[in-house]
Amino acid sequence: MSSLSDMRNSIFPFLFVLASCSGPQSTKDEVLTIGAVERLDSAINALIPKDAQIEVLASGFDWSEGPLWLESEQALIFSDVPSNQIWKWSEQDSLTLYLNPSGYLGDRADKREPGSNGLALDISGNLILCQHGERQIARMLAPLDSPSSSFEALATGFEGNRFNSPNDLVFNSQGQLFFTDPPYGLDPWDEKELDYQGVYRLDVDGRLNLLVDTLSRPNGIALSPDQRRLYVAQSDAERARYFAFELDDAGEVLSGQVLLDVTDLQSETRKGLPDGLKVHSSGVLFASGPGGILIIDAEGRHLGTILTGQATANCAFDSDEQYLYMTADSLLLRLKLK
Repeated sequence: MSSLSDMRNSIFPFLFVLASCSGPQSTKDEVLTIGAVERLDSAINALIPKDAQIEVLASGFDWSEGPLWLESEQALIFSDVPSNQIWKWSEQDSLTLYLNPSGYLGDRADKREPGSNGLALDISGNLILCQHGERQIARMLAPLDSPSSSFEALATGFEGNRFNSPNDLVFNSQGQLFFTDPPYGLDPWDEKELDYQGVYRLDVDGRLNLLVDTLSRPNGIALSPDQRRLYVAQSDAERARYFAFELDDAGEVLSGQVLLDVTDLQSETRKGLPDGLKVHSSGVLFASGPGGILIIDAEGRHLGTILTGQATANCAFDSDEQYLYMTADSLLLRLKLK
């Protein structure tokens, strides 16, 4: 493994070159790598090969987020939140624009984060979006292979008040949808109507349930393989934590605890806060946080970090968990797994 100083020296000149290029672009014609894998516990070796490298697949985004693997398309889609777009990357076609607009359908040009954020597929294979600009959870009405900006709202608020800006989401096998609602997508002129930042569950019959209202900045959300534990990342610089909530058969929260506190890991060289996260089939969490993507087991042990050198927003596996895709500020990255 390279030292952190070696990693910084190799990353920064490379990022300067990328920053000088205009607009999103693929790096398909040449293999570019950055960063390193920090191994704190030997258990990480069962997940990430010792010679694994972080590939740069594309660059030039304003803030890449919400990666989602589409098995039917053999492609990854992801949000660029400030630009109100969704992009698509595949081995065959490289980088293409998938959806524009993605989260805000109005005509105000001064919205800071108008686009979609978290993306997921429901049990019928429809694309479901957290839409910052529209402050709602929505379903795209077009098929995955022929996307269009036509949406149906699934949830717009709670008890008569509009959501803040739904951020991330996850479905269980019964079709229940769990999502977070921090205020990041709100503009100064966009009135906040709720006194809290909620974690919700939307049932298949359309009933909306508030599960947690005590987190300051709930963000990334994921379920354990047995779907009895709900993980939530808190993007609060003063309380940068990952939480674990035990669920009953109906999806109600029974109890909650701090899985891991990473407040003290923040530094000038380890950018980022707990943000998006995914759970590997082994039960291990791949969670964005200070430095990149933290690898955390179900007991809260920090096994290591995929050091991207960027504030890293989110990650996603392909269907076979051969690769981990990462959205890191202006970059789309990939790491081969075991």
